Amino acid sequence: MNSESVDGFGRWRTPLLGGAAGLLVVAFVLAPGPVAAKAVGVGIGGAGELRAALQEAFVGYWGTGVREFSPALADVVDYWFWYHVAKAVVAVGLLVVLALLGAVVWRSFRQAAGRSRGFRIALGFAGSSTLGAGLVALVAVMVNVQGAVAPYSSVLPMVMEGAVGEELSVVLGQVDRELGSAQGWSPAVEVMVEDFSLYHLAMVVIAGLVALGSLGAGVALWRARAGFAERRLRRVVTGSAVVAVGLGVLFGVVAAANATTVADPAPALHAVFDGGW
Repeated sequence: MNSESVDGFGRWRTPLLGGAAGLLVVAFVLAPGPVAAKAVGVGIGGAGELRAALQEAFVGYWGTGVREFSPALADVVDYWFWYHVAKAVVAVGLLVVLALLGAVVWRSFRQAAGRSRGFRIALGFAGSSTLGAGLVALVAVMVNVQGAVAPYSSVLPMVMEGAVGEELSVVLGQVDRELGSAQGWSPAVEVMVEDFSLYHLAMVVIAGLVALGSLGAGVALWRARAGFAERRLRRVVTGSAVVAVGLGVLFGVVAAANATTVADPAPALHAVFDGGW
């Protein structure tokens, strides 16, 4: 590749990455439903159909009195698994694109010493926006990986949304009473509690890893700040280090909060059926 080709690519790098990010945002919203429906082979076309299918399947499953999901409920849970997988894959792609875009902005900012103040401010705004979008993408990856690990618990709150028929209302009341009772649980409630614990355990691991990564990045940036002679660059690196450490602490708190639910999941699940989440 000759130098003209490299320069041409460099000029188009930012709009190409920005366009890719926009397409991935659209895919994040529109693609998961059709992908999940095709993977499972069900005719769920939207949130309303999913909710109706879940409510009907949940009532049928409760009536079986066994741990194993009924075929109808298994289809809904499988659909929700693939829905989260699709969202997680797209979110990872978006995170990568935003990281590349952030690297381009940072490189431009480093080379902007002789440019106008307005240009540098615009670069700072672009960098802040990219960082914010990257954090949103990171959280999207986290929650969708969690949902893929425990799709039953992820989709379960939807059973209480919208219009609740008489039969479903009776079932929800029975679940609520069992969870609030000190006596033994039915097989279906045991499955709910176990999966709910797994759901929060997944976030303990995910948030814990992100916390460690953020703290490590913060320490590395803090040490690297001395290598920048220009005050404006050193200020940005120092600020980034502080933000990274702050995020590490925040995600550590998230991991700890989920760990308390893992230790005793039943009261938290009971709160879900009482109207909390």
